[in-house]
Amino acid sequence: MAALTLGVAACGGGGTDTTTPAGTEPAGTEPAGTEASGSSASGSVQIDGSSTVFPISEAMAEEFMVANPDAKVTVGVSGTGGGFKRFCSGETDISNASRPIKTEEMEICATAGIEFIEVPVAYDGLSVVVHPSNNWATCMTPEELAKTWAPTAEGKITNWKQINDTYPDKPLDLFGPGTDSGTYDYFVEATVDAVLEEEGTRGDFTASEDDNVIVQGVTSDEAGMGFFGYAYYEENKDSLKIVPIKNANGDCVEPTPETIADGTYNPLSRPIFFYVKKTSYEENPAVKGFVDYHLDPANSGLITEAGYVALPDMTMGKVLDRVTAMTVGSIFEGGSSVGVKLDDKL
Repeated sequence: MAALTLGVAACGGGGTDTTTPAGTEPAGTEPAGTEASGSSASGSVQIDGSSTVFPISEAMAEEFMVANPDAKVTVGVSGTGGGFKRFCSGETDISNASRPIKTEEMEICATAGIEFIEVPVAYDGLSVVVHPSNNWATCMTPEELAKTWAPTAEGKITNWKQINDTYPDKPLDLFGPGTDSGTYDYFVEATVDAVLEEEGTRGDFTASEDDNVIVQGVTSDEAGMGFFGYAYYEENKDSLKIVPIKNANGDCVEPTPETIADGTYNPLSRPIFFYVKKTSYEENPAVKGFVDYHLDPANSGLITEAGYVALPDMTMGKVLDRVTAMTVGSIFEGGSSVGVKLDDKL
């Protein structure tokens, strides 16, 4: 694979810009969808937002620029919330998001005169991970996760045995996304909010918008627990252990492409998105070309290679209809995607 200048690091409020070099083809492969629409696009595309969605955008950007050497796609990683701040201030064309846009974010965009098209791109299974030596967290419930991460747990739930009295008397160290992260928001909604009706989480954990920092924290700490998108577990599964989660039917299920796609990995399965500025899609050939390339079924394999689950053909057909019609606004109306069926919303 051609070398990529990634450098995805936590940056105070600013994120990290990542530009995939144009015109470099991975050894032994043909660019996916070279003949797809937008194959003569030129210009620049500015993307920022979710670290969860980043691997998909990075893969799409690399191949799009192989097919379109006059185009430049720059991808930043400042978290879903940080991405929307830049998007609604007119700094970017596309905002990656691991949750739907919030009402207050829509209002900021509207005040700035920015209309957007909401584009679901894949399914993800938010993954709870521990150190490989952890032989006790073999299945956790949403209630146990809520108890662990609740605001009231700060300074109090500091030992694994306090989560479940069958667990050993070992100190507990927590790692997770920062509050600008859509993954953080979704995790809170699906566990703490849903179980305890509390807002936010405890503050005494190691937080980072860079999921690789969370990976490093858990892999180096036998008492560690963390969570992030499924792709980061897949990329690091040799040095991490996944924790199955008890679903609504009482079954202990771990995230896999199959359980994420069929919804049995609940409540931590979710759709992930990007939001494209309507005027950018209409007026910038590179943005339109990139979006069309991203949604071309011929390129869905890049989503799978990035560690996520491509949307079923029927669902993607509905997404394409929205983009073709340039339907603006959110199907979630500023609400949560927890427990919501994407097909029903579309």
